[in-house]
Amino acid sequence: MTGGAAGSWLDFWQRSNRIYVNDRHLAVHCRRVADDILALGLAPDATLLDHGCGDALEAPRIAGRIARLYLYDAASEVRTRLQRRFAGDGRIAVIDDAALAALPEASLDWIVVNSVLQYVPQAALDPLLALWRRKLKRGGSLVLADVIPPGDTMVADTLALLGFAWRGGFFWAALGGLVATFFSDYRKLRQKLGLSVYDEATMLGLLRSAGFDAARRRPNLGFNQTRMTFIARPAAGPPAP
Repeated sequence: MTGGAAGSWLDFWQRSNRIYVNDRHLAVHCRRVADDILALGLAPDATLLDHGCGDALEAPRIAGRIARLYLYDAASEVRTRLQRRFAGDGRIAVIDDAALAALPEASLDWIVVNSVLQYVPQAALDPLLALWRRKLKRGGSLVLADVIPPGDTMVADTLALLGFAWRGGFFWAALGGLVATFFSDYRKLRQKLGLSVYDEATMLGLLRSAGFDAARRRPNLGFNQTRMTFIARPAAGPPAP
């Protein structure tokens, strides 16, 4: 854990936070995301990168269905937890920025980026799309999930969380967590930095410009169906200038 107040989204994720209201919330969330990733239809010989993976509690279940799983998170504190948790599991590699850049070109079958783009400044998205395109095999797939549409989504997000909490058995903790979030660094950062949002047409246009053939995928990965998932595959030829 790092000290001091969070001044950026990366600082926020380096610190202890209340995004997950308790251990059950985190466990149920990770199980749902893993279920949705496995429902994408991964082949047994597939290689997958989970970019911005967070705590990834269900990583061994995914790794057991494919050949190789790479876990990357920009927050070093998260990577340290992952390295401790999955030490000795040869199916899972926890990688840092240098190892991510060093992954061979055209070596990955899948890249999953779930609930990440809202914390990435829009000016930084193009370099990431270029990186992901280089790392994917010709027939590989990029999955951009939990993309937030424009507009005030606070009410929809709250209702989606409470519905998920009711089904997952942490409803009262979620109510308390919403109160805590109101006074938290997350709310302050959201007011200060905002979140990156994209409508469907804009995201598809960005993906096409980056050299992908893309389409929206329904349902969205995870519990919040007001958000969007896109699946993109490298198109033939170079990206558009």
